[in-house]
Amino acid sequence: MPPRIVKNKKNSEIQIMNFTKGEIIAINKPYRMTSFGALAYVRKRISERSGVKRVKTGHAGTLDPLATGVLILCTGKKTKEIETLQAHSKEYTATLQLGATTPSYDLEHEVNATYPTDHITRELVDEVLQQFVGDIEQVPPSYSACKINGDRAYKLKRQGETVELKAKTVHVDFINVLSFDPETMLLQIHVGCGKGTYIRSLARDIGRALNSGAYLTQLCRTRVGDVRIDDCIKLDDIEQWLDNQNIEKTDKESKNNEVISV
Repeated sequence: MPPRIVKNKKNSEIQIMNFTKGEIIAINKPYRMTSFGALAYVRKRISERSGVKRVKTGHAGTLDPLATGVLILCTGKKTKEIETLQAHSKEYTATLQLGATTPSYDLEHEVNATYPTDHITRELVDEVLQQFVGDIEQVPPSYSACKINGDRAYKLKRQGETVELKAKTVHVDFINVLSFDPETMLLQIHVGCGKGTYIRSLARDIGRALNSGAYLTQLCRTRVGDVRIDDCIKLDDIEQWLDNQNIEKTDKESKNNEVISV
């Protein structure tokens, strides 16, 4: 659906946004907020600006609460494009703490085991990372949104049930080392990958391949398809961003559409 262009009183062309008909918004999800929480925050505000009770809104790919970065929201008829958007390649920056693990492979839980790291060198790291480039078999984290007989795995896990997930084939385009500190055993990597890749599972598997352990201390999704993090709207800036848009709003009384122009 191409953007609607109209002319204002000065005969200048302006782009009109209609969230009920369908728009795509890229936001930078903040730390410790769920993807649904970020979606609900934006949906409430675009619904108010559109003059409707609730604009149909979905997101194209969940980010963990402790992850930040690109989250693409689709409204109205644009929600039909979610599956296509989810299939786009993605990039992440991640920081791994080597020498320890947590049950969720991130900071959601406390460290549950520690491992030797004296043998880990930059050369070994480079060698091991190449094992995870290409098509690989990956078991999703037990603390994940994967479904088991209709129930989310993380809910079952929190209820104390045993969760066993099957390995899936995922594709990793590249893994580059951004930094490695042999004193703290902090490893920062840049990952390009396809749909369904869990970076938490990648961290777990890298730790095991190093004959040690690993978990994430930081994760940021920096790209989805052509959308990069610099293109995204910070959640704190949504109100100001909406103030600067020309939004087609439904007049509840007349049932006609009017353009709220700035």
